[in-house]
Amino acid sequence: MKLLMFYVQSFHYNPVLKASDEFDDEAIEGVAENAVLGFIHVEAEDEEKISHSVTRLIKNLKWLAGKNGTKKIVLHSFSHLSDSKGSAATVKDIFAQATQRLTSSGYDVSQTPLGYMCDISLSAPGTPLARVFKSF
Repeated sequence: MKLLMFYVQSFHYNPVLKASDEFDDEAIEGVAENAVLGFIHVEAEDEEKISHSVTRLIKNLKWLAGKNGTKKIVLHSFSHLSDSKGSAATVKDIFAQATQRLTSSGYDVSQTPLGYMCDISLSAPGTPLARVFKSF
């Protein structure tokens, strides 16, 4: 898994193009403020270690949220950080597990629509922990 995280003062997304029929048809515009935004790339190797990948994903998101004093997290599927790609079923499973576990830990979790290209705008401060990349 590859994970590019941002601490954002504001993040707006608007689904404009359905890129995959393997996901649901629901596509809702959204906004988040003072949140950790995770650009998540699920790789083929994650299919063999879903539980481990979810745990590492959650650990990293919670760590950055704590460093920036927020309990808001936005999950965004972003399959452009590696040549290896996980299946749609694995992406859905990982996102569902991460959402459930983060929510049960007191985090306010939202997610951009899976399978859609979105217009996005974000504002992130120029601080050392506003942008972090992890690979696991």
